[in-house]
Amino acid sequence: MLYGIAAAAIALLLTALLAALLRTPARWSRLVDRRRQREVPLSGGVAVVVATGVVVCGYGWVEGVPTGGEVRELLVAGGVVALLGLVDDVWRLRRRVLFAGTAAAAACVVPYGETGVGTGLLAVVWVAGLTLGFRGVDHADGLAGTVGVVTAFGVGVCAAVEVMDGIAVLMSVLAAALTGFLMHNWHPARVALGACGSMPAGFVIALGAVYARAGSGVGESAGVLFALTALVCADAGLVLLSRRLAGRAVLRGGPDHLAHRLRRLGLTAPGASLLLGAGALSGVAVGVLAHAGWVGNDVLWWVAGAALVVVLAVSRVSVSPSRGPRAPRREMSPQVRAPLRVRNG
Repeated sequence: MLYGIAAAAIALLLTALLAALLRTPARWSRLVDRRRQREVPLSGGVAVVVATGVVVCGYGWVEGVPTGGEVRELLVAGGVVALLGLVDDVWRLRRRVLFAGTAAAAACVVPYGETGVGTGLLAVVWVAGLTLGFRGVDHADGLAGTVGVVTAFGVGVCAAVEVMDGIAVLMSVLAAALTGFLMHNWHPARVALGACGSMPAGFVIALGAVYARAGSGVGESAGVLFALTALVCADAGLVLLSRRLAGRAVLRGGPDHLAHRLRRLGLTAPGASLLLGAGALSGVAVGVLAHAGWVGNDVLWWVAGAALVVVLAVSRVSVSPSRGPRAPRREMSPQVRAPLRVRNG
């Protein structure tokens, strides 16, 4: 208990400090993301990864600290995904490359002994998809950090219920590190996670949930895993649905996520992040209660139904700027005609 509190406090302070110190080097190296005509340094992801790894490994050497082999495996695999995300931040890799690399890392650490080979392979696909889903929500100030904190804390509670102290400590440290990051990422954001931070965070959270549910029924586990990550799943489902219906490439980025549509409805950036964070908290709460056996599994269907209703409702919100009276057509230069490149998707 005392170890978890101390580790979380150190992770929070260390992340906040590193995110501030690395902000200038990130600008110098042009490792930035453009948000509404602002260049936001991508130093938050490096800060979260370094702080989480240092705190967990450092205290793992202390006698009596409850970290096991699965925690070391998660840290190593998460570090590999972080490097993959850093390469994506610099050179913009294709989504299929990110998915394949993440799936390969997940395949090395999924607990096949408890899940079985078939279910383990399904878990690999789910982990890779959720990792890209977390990358997708890192497009609005405060959103990825808020959803990450809530989800990591919920997975940590599920691990604690199963007496997986190492996984619980890892999740508490990650949640604290993301909280320290939020000190710089709340609107207007001064730093952002980037793929280097959002992908390993989603990867570790997803695998932590898989470890906590390993050995349980497949159907029930699928419901709990969905509830814990309902916001990310709903956002990814909305993007895939809207792009497919519009006849656009599903892997091409665009301003069609949940936060974008809430902004089109008139919400402010902090308001959209708070509302989506509340939605994530609701799903996490149901997932934790169902995992602990305090509510029946039928309630998980309510989470799925609510997510479906939200996706169908906001999918009708236009993501294109409203048009006024038609202006006289003017000849544009080739540069103006070129499509606008949106970083995240």
